Amino acid sequence: MAIEITELKKRATMINDKVRMYLLPPLFNAAVRAGASIMNIYKNLDDYDISLKDDKTPITLADRLAHKTIREYLGRTRIPILSEEGREMRYDERRNWELYWLVDPLDGTVEFIKGNNEFTVNIALMENNVCMGAVIYVPYFEKMYVAGRDSGSYVKEHIAPDAAAEYTYDQIVTGWRQLPLEEGAEHPRLRVAVSRSHQTPETAEHIARLREAHPDLEIVEQGSSYKFCLLAEGKVDYYVRTTHTYEWDTAAGELIPETFEDYLNKWVYGCKDQAELLDKIGGSRLMRLKNEPHLGYSTTH
Repeated sequence: MAIEITELKKRATMINDKVRMYLLPPLFNAAVRAGASIMNIYKNLDDYDISLKDDKTPITLADRLAHKTIREYLGRTRIPILSEEGREMRYDERRNWELYWLVDPLDGTVEFIKGNNEFTVNIALMENNVCMGAVIYVPYFEKMYVAGRDSGSYVKEHIAPDAAAEYTYDQIVTGWRQLPLEEGAEHPRLRVAVSRSHQTPETAEHIARLREAHPDLEIVEQGSSYKFCLLAEGKVDYYVRTTHTYEWDTAAGELIPETFEDYLNKWVYGCKDQAELLDKIGGSRLMRLKNEPHLGYSTTH
């Protein structure tokens, strides 16, 4: 059966430049404002008001405030919002949405609670369930990663959390750097990113197979979607993930490598079907490993 690559490529042109210029500032500013809500809790409160959700994952006051901040700011776009902290919405109610924001207001809640600074704000613009634009904001490190399906991926530094952020389109695009970063690719050993808090026996098995080919590989433990960002910068070569994820966990992060020209042209659009895509996995400079149950991401062979 033909893979949906042709349809994906068609969708890549549906959001034109004028619409992108209109939607990028609210996307960017919502993340910066949410980052301010998160950092205010992180730096000033000892009690994070931690509780467990139905799936036994933790939620804090910072998660709830970031969700509220994003919902209120993006609400003015009149585009529906699907957020991890608002996921009580039934699938039947949202299954036919053509355009919506997909939000993880605080990705890496466990790392936030542990105090290790590795947490992000993830916001993706979804069209027909395909991510067309996204940001990942790392408020502690004041770094914003921006991706557009047909316009590339970028990083902008020194973006401090700001509860009143109102960046214009010109301010956003001025001084950002296109990914991948050339200076990030220089390291002598294969570097493999894994979750700091969500490793499984399958993770160890996958790494063991990599170590057979690269005995001196280095393991880099990181939390949240920041692993995607390290991958995009070239600071790690693989990102191995073997546990389940929800759509808000990975939509924004996956778009960053999927915008890289060699990935799209050579390894996605160049395949006529799913079988050919899987055959080519392992040969591209940048690829997404789709052979379940082992889900990983790589910037090398």
